[in-house]
Amino acid sequence: MEYRKFGDAYYVRLDRDDEIISSILEICKAEHIASATFSGIGGCKEAQIQTFVPELGAFETQVYSGMLELVSLMGNVISGDEGELISHAHASFAYKDGDEHCLAAGHVKFITVLYTAEIELRPVVGGVIRKKFDPETGTGFWEFQG
Repeated sequence: MEYRKFGDAYYVRLDRDDEIISSILEICKAEHIASATFSGIGGCKEAQIQTFVPELGAFETQVYSGMLELVSLMGNVISGDEGELISHAHASFAYKDGDEHCLAAGHVKFITVLYTAEIELRPVVGGVIRKKFDPETGTGFWEFQG
């Protein structure tokens, strides 16, 4: 992994076998970034995709592997109650299954790079976004500070 800051944004190149989500969190820790948004593209080899099923109150998980074109990655990093960094990301992957061109998309927990991934990381400037727990849904939502 290599990254540079230009203006207010960080530009990240991830290499073979790097894991994207943990790498983004690592940069945020190293650079003291409390909240940010990110986007990216790349050539990947494995991804865990989740879909929330409201009736079950749980995520359905599937792991994809092989040549996965990361056609879109969008997400954010926010601070939790104890100051821990939390990532929330969604991604779309194109891949082939025999002669068929396929697409898989959803909430992602991890993505492993095959060739490279290119990520833009944009820290929040002038404030912080934290996670506020919502007992009705059992999940957290953005809470703005600053």
